[in-house]
Amino acid sequence: MSTQEWAPATVSRRPDQALALELVRVTEAAAIAAGCRDVLRRPASPRTAAAVALHDHLASVLMRGTVVVGEGEKDVTPILFRGAEVGFGDGPECDVALSVGDGALSAVKDVTRSLSAIAVAERGALYEPPPDAVMEKLAVGADCAGVVDITRPVAENVRAVAEIKDVRVSDVVVAVLNRSRHRQLAQEIHDAGARVHLLEGGEIAGAIAAARPESAIDLLLGTGGAAEGVIAAAALSCLGGALQTRLESEGADKVFHVGDLVRSEHVLFCATGVTTNELLRGVQYHAGRSTTQSMVLSSKPDTVRVVKSEHRFA
Repeated sequence: MSTQEWAPATVSRRPDQALALELVRVTEAAAIAAGCRDVLRRPASPRTAAAVALHDHLASVLMRGTVVVGEGEKDVTPILFRGAEVGFGDGPECDVALSVGDGALSAVKDVTRSLSAIAVAERGALYEPPPDAVMEKLAVGADCAGVVDITRPVAENVRAVAEIKDVRVSDVVVAVLNRSRHRQLAQEIHDAGARVHLLEGGEIAGAIAAARPESAIDLLLGTGGAAEGVIAAAALSCLGGALQTRLESEGADKVFHVGDLVRSEHVLFCATGVTTNELLRGVQYHAGRSTTQSMVLSSKPDTVRVVKSEHRFA
């Protein structure tokens, strides 16, 4: 056999599908830790437990990652802070954006429709939002990408979506975070004749669902964290969906699109349901085992995987 045939495989210099499948283990571990029902014996909050699990499992992932969207700044969180290095220390250099629980996980009350998520792209590709920045968002699928505009009134965008989908305005479903700040927005949607779908736990799942043809959600509107906007943009860049955003601190004129938030053609996204949401089923517990459902997205090659895993406890 020739020397060439025996040569070891080279490590990819860009995020690829092999890396994406490694990342599934990471989001699964975070979701299981966050969703653990043994609250009384758990030493940390669900969010902290999820962050620790995510951090520990990232250590074995073959990449040289730098956190650009994480759990906060270095002076307020010990792990997964902005600028933290994650990964095994070999493999492609990557930007990493993560959410250990899209929604305010509580130690005493489950938050519905939450997930753990991680996005990876080439180094320097992901937009780094200002700390604690608030971002206005509009998300749709590829079919409606060219007809909506975040600067237009809600009613105009709703009518444009209805026309493209060839449905009545009253059949258009708009996802909105269930927050008091969105009361006026919800009223505008109702006044436009469309239906409101309230997101309890978080907006990442809602934004991705708006880009999935089998989803009941047609459009996502509202304000939320800029960090979640970057993660959603990574997912939508793999799906061909559209995301338009505006940072409140930068005024209403500057509109960011997916290409502004994710400047790469090599993007990976993985998410695992903590509790059942618009995108994925949450962690299910059984005697001696648990099951998880995850979504794995890759931009090159363009693939969408939904992974169901069974985890047996020792």
